Order: sequence, then C-alpha cells, then structure tokens
Amino acid sequence: MRLRFVCALLGALLVLGSGFTRSAVAESVLPSEAVQEKLIKTCILTLNDANLTGIYTVLHAKLAKPFRTQFNPDKLKAGFKGFADQQIDLSVISIKTPVASTPSKIDERGVLQLRGYFDTQPSRVHYELDFLVSEEEWKPLSINVRVRPASEK
Repeated sequence: MRLRFVCALLGALLVLGSGFTRSAVAESVLPSEAVQEKLIKTCILTLNDANLTGIYTVLHAKLAKPFRTQFNPDKLKAGFKGFADQQIDLSVISIKTPVASTPSKIDERGVLQLRGYFDTQPSRVHYELDFLVSEEEWKPLSINVRVRPASEK
C-alpha cells in the first residue's frame, strides 16, 4: 500500500513583535550535530505523542513563543488532524539517524533551519523544521512533517 500523506503546520515566522532582538540573532551559533538530532527527534516524537493521544498541550508548551501565541492546542489538533485520524506512528525515528537533505543553517532572522528525512521503510519520514531561541533555548517555530514511500525522493 502506498502511503502518501502530507501534513504541515507552519508557525509565524514574523520576528517583529516577538521579543526576539538582533543581538540574540548575532549570538546564535549553529548547534552541534548531536544537538540538532536531539531537536529533530524531540520535536517529531512530541508531535507523534500528541497525534496518537489527541492531547496537544505538551506540544504547545514546547513551541517557541511566537508559534504558541498563534496556535493554541486546539488549532494544533486541527492542523495535524490527518496524522491523528490515520494513527500514523512516527516512533520508529527514535532508533534512526536523521539524514540532512540540505546543510543546517541559521538564517538572517536567527531561525535554525533543519531539513531532511529518516530512512525508514516502507515509507520515509521527511521533515522541515525551524527553531528559534525562545526563553533561552531552541524551540520549534514551524513544523512540517511528511510521510512518503521510500521510493519517492
């Protein structure tokens, strides 16, 4: 069976008014590969738990402040309804290493951009995740996760 499912929820990428200053951007340093892997897995596994339980309060609490402000737990639940309805379990990523599809970078807004996939079978878990330093730690600003057949790139 071909599993093709796209679910994306993008947080506000507006830095203005978020309390994020240029000095914080200047101080942002690209995290190590180990920290990047932890950020990726924590984000996707927290999303997975929310989708499987239907409870989005923990995911909401872990988001960057601009994302939390724009999306309450009910909006998160509606945004990821497709995953929840299909009971897609992404927990297999916990034992896999993420494969970067583009080099990690911090853009001019201070947003850490992580793009790649987990080489899982029969489908790959693709991610596009943005993180922002919020409350003194990297927190998700946007989450885009897709599950595609491994034969699709």
